[in-house]
Amino acid sequence: MEAVLGQVEQLPALLAVSRSALVRDWDPLTLDRALEWARYFQHLHERFRARPQLREALGRRLRRSRPYPPLGFPALGRCPQLLGLALLENRALPPAACRRLLLSLLQPPGAGGGAEPRGLELLARRKAAACLLGRARRPPPRLPPGPRAEARPKAEARLPAEARPLAEARPKAEAELLLRRLREERQQGGEAAEQRRWLCHVLEQLPRPRAFQVVAAALALLRQAGDTDRDGSSPDGSPASAAGDGSTAGLLLSWLLGDQERFSAFCLCLPCSRLAFLAGHYPQLSRSYLDLLTCWGSRLHYDPLQGRWVKSCLDKAEVSWEDLKERFSCLCQGSAQLKEQTQAALKLLRTQDGDFEVSGLSVWGDLLMEVGYQCTNTKAT
Repeated sequence: MEAVLGQVEQLPALLAVSRSALVRDWDPLTLDRALEWARYFQHLHERFRARPQLREALGRRLRRSRPYPPLGFPALGRCPQLLGLALLENRALPPAACRRLLLSLLQPPGAGGGAEPRGLELLARRKAAACLLGRARRPPPRLPPGPRAEARPKAEARLPAEARPLAEARPKAEAELLLRRLREERQQGGEAAEQRRWLCHVLEQLPRPRAFQVVAAALALLRQAGDTDRDGSSPDGSPASAAGDGSTAGLLLSWLLGDQERFSAFCLCLPCSRLAFLAGHYPQLSRSYLDLLTCWGSRLHYDPLQGRWVKSCLDKAEVSWEDLKERFSCLCQGSAQLKEQTQAALKLLRTQDGDFEVSGLSVWGDLLMEVGYQCTNTKAT
């Protein structure tokens, strides 16, 4: 067993080399040996995954070298995919070795390679699809430095009409892959803490707007799957409405709500309607969102000369009166429970300000009048 542990300890080094410039010296034979080692590690995963003590020993040995990103026992089962992806992205790989890698990826399922080539072929197709979506999408207009916060969620709306479907499809496709990976981690016995570390690493490697879109799409997919399942379960088998640390939605919400600045940027990045949809299905998110809106609204003051609410400090006030009003209106147009929660929060805030119903004395009183009027008109129509 000690020999096996010593071999497993070499996995981080193999993956590190596959991402480095050292692969420029690889020939097809070296590549084949690397792929054989990857399949051997996957075999160890299949052999020991039902034996908790040995599985824990292998996981400890992998963590001993403190690889980055962190590796655990489930990484053994994905070793061919991890190695294949690293080599696909490494431009230092010589042409001959690259051709051998592509042949191994595109090998027909019945060509005697077992399950591994099929997994690598699927990996190649996913990688190609992601590249295709990335190239087909035209870049959004560049906003000037220090753009107004209320203009950021509308940047996506200015994309050319033919590019918008692809702009929406990419986050959804990436969210599906993310959820599938988390489900595989759970099925292979990965611990919640390990899943959380992996998720944080993946999301923090993405540009922030893209990471926020992927998380929003993943939460929406979980909710839609929960609505269609008879037992009310999400795709990972946990209650769709749960936001506990052990559920997939709980992992996503933990990353999103665990940092106030990150959650604020998330809410500034996404359209109001999408935020209202998520708030209507995730109570933990709706509470944090209302708290954030309360913080933003408290930074507005009434200008009697202009006759409207304005930002008290351009550097500290994130949203304008118009944007704040739109956000509360979207919440009140959601589910009955979300509408009731939003109006109750506004009434409480107005009461704390003195419960005046005169315009210009309380931002919450004015919002309540505006939102109540809009909701009445919407119901009437």
